[in-house]
Amino acid sequence: MQVEQRSITLNTATGPMRVYQYQPLQAAELGRSYPAVLFYSEIFQQTAPISRTATLLASHGLVVLVPEIFHELNPQGTVLAYDDAGKDKGNQDKWTKPLEHYDSDNQAMLTYLKTLPYVRPEVGAFGVCIGGHLAFRAALQSEIKAAYCLYATDLHSDTLPTLTGKQTLALSPQIQAELVMVWGKQDPHVPAAGRAEIYRQLTSANARFSWFEYNAEHAFMRDEGNRYDAALALENYQRAITLFKSM
Repeated sequence: MQVEQRSITLNTATGPMRVYQYQPLQAAELGRSYPAVLFYSEIFQQTAPISRTATLLASHGLVVLVPEIFHELNPQGTVLAYDDAGKDKGNQDKWTKPLEHYDSDNQAMLTYLKTLPYVRPEVGAFGVCIGGHLAFRAALQSEIKAAYCLYATDLHSDTLPTLTGKQTLALSPQIQAELVMVWGKQDPHVPAAGRAEIYRQLTSANARFSWFEYNAEHAFMRDEGNRYDAALALENYQRAITLFKSM
């Protein structure tokens, strides 16, 4: 399918949030309905690789929303570079925004999707890096039926700021969605002990989850830089698309 893109601004409990919307061309006029996916970026926000991934997902018949995850902390349209300065700023934002503010961001997007007559009630979540964590957290919302979480950082460490003292992984017994957890064994951000702890807690919570580990580095899905593994990326895109279209 051909894809059209536009940006919208949604009101959240913590201020206006720019969201990039990708969907099949003329979706509203075709008389069809589509599943929706909330797609959470890396700390760099909507870079060119993130935009290409959103386009790929939408071209398979999904309505994809990409929020600016740190909208409270930056001017609208901020995109950080894949360099040390961008990494430092993105990490600073990550350590500043409380986890609960992502919950109200999610609710704003879910409320918006309900206004689109061509979007089905079933919604999925997809994310990479910190976005993998946020896709996991989005599954706390009952509307989320499936979450595809790629090398989710900071789940095992329980160190992101929180207003309530409740970290995301500890809330996993509340999740009813189907989870897919994907990891690179050579990822220094989520070492083997951290992956084992996440697996243990999901098992203890009786979560519905699938688990995939590859000989791959962090950010192996990003089609820019020398960590990219195109074969693994294709495998995961195919699995995620099948998951979301079967919700």
